[in-house]
Amino acid sequence: MNIAMRSTYHHGNLGPALIAAARDLLDADGPGAVSLREAARRVGVSATATYRHFQDKDHLLAAVAAEGFREFSQKLRDADGGDDGFTDMGAAYVEFALAHPGLFRLMFGQLLRQRELYPELGAAADDAFGALQAAAQRHVGGRYDDVESVGYAAWSFAHGLARLVLDDVIPRDRAVDVCKGFLFSRP
Repeated sequence: MNIAMRSTYHHGNLGPALIAAARDLLDADGPGAVSLREAARRVGVSATATYRHFQDKDHLLAAVAAEGFREFSQKLRDADGGDDGFTDMGAAYVEFALAHPGLFRLMFGQLLRQRELYPELGAAADDAFGALQAAAQRHVGGRYDDVESVGYAAWSFAHGLARLVLDDVIPRDRAVDVCKGFLFSRP
C-alpha cells in the first residue's frame, strides 16, 4: 500500500525519533515547548502513538536528559586523557553546557531530583559522576584523604561556573581559562 494512501504511518524507530524531536524543541524554545503532541507532529505520527514509548511529557524529557547525560559522560571521559585530564574535564563540562544550554538545564533540573521515578536518568547521571570520581582518584588520589569530596568539589565548581556563564554573569570567553587556572589544576 502506498504510504500517501494510508491513514496512519508506522514509524519503525519511534522512541529515538521522539527523543530527537524533543531535543530540537528543547534547543529552540526550552522545556516548556516540548510536548508529546508536538514531538509526534514533527515525527509524522499520531499523538497517541507516543504513548507506546512515553507515558507522559516528563518521561519523554527524562529520556532526553538521560541521553544528554550519556553524551556528557563521554565528553568527560574523552577529556580525561593526559596529565591535565582533570583540568580538561572541567573545561569539557563548561563547554558541554555552553553547547547545549537547554539540555544542560534539563539534565540538572527537577527530573533529576525525582530520579527514583526515572531509573534510566538516574543511572546515566550516576555514570557521569562516576567518570568525575574516577578522574579524581587518578589525578589527586593519595594527596587527599577524601577523594569523593574532591570529586564533589570539582563537580560543584564546574557546574557553578557553567551556570554563571549560561546566566551571563561571567563572560563566555573567560570560562575555560577559569577552569584551567583554578580548582582543576594540579598542585
